[in-house]
Amino acid sequence: MSVTALAEREDKRTRSGEPVDEIVLNAVVEAAVSGDTAATEWLLSYVRPLVLRYCQARIGGHRTAISVDDVAQEVLLALFRALPGYRNQGRPFLAFVYGIAGHKVADARRNAARVATALSVPEIPDVASQEATPEQHALQFELTSRMEQLLRQVLSPRQHEILVLRLVVGLSAEEVADVMGSTPGAIRVAQHRALTRLRKVVTRD
Repeated sequence: MSVTALAEREDKRTRSGEPVDEIVLNAVVEAAVSGDTAATEWLLSYVRPLVLRYCQARIGGHRTAISVDDVAQEVLLALFRALPGYRNQGRPFLAFVYGIAGHKVADARRNAARVATALSVPEIPDVASQEATPEQHALQFELTSRMEQLLRQVLSPRQHEILVLRLVVGLSAEEVADVMGSTPGAIRVAQHRALTRLRKVVTRD
């Protein structure tokens, strides 16, 4: 069976809620790295919703100064460009994808922070506008940034990443363990501790 046929079969399985077979995914990745157009298209289509959910979790709602869709597109473009040089070093392919996504999200947040800082606040208009102004976007971004800072203060980077991958992206403990080079049991323990820590902070405040 060709790689394309295998990928199409996996599409049917994923639509029914089953995870993609790792052996099939690795075969598709290998074909994409070799320049197979169909394999590349399927691979980008497969990771796109995962990348979108990851970016959404790391950036925040659609009212922030950053476009989640734009950042996700940057991630997919960077992934496409990086594919020819990808080498399997024993870690899951998704770890490679989320590594690129993490860098692009960080870049977007830094750029948005610079834009927000550069904005000046004009006179308050007599009539309220129904459309969000640049200043309102900047304020929303600042609030989102504060929430992100709070999570980073409360949680370790590892706990933060585990919650994003488990609760937002929707990966299983086994899949997160593969991505982060850990074990499913350790991931579940870390997730439990992170949620317990968050509950204590919320209750205290």
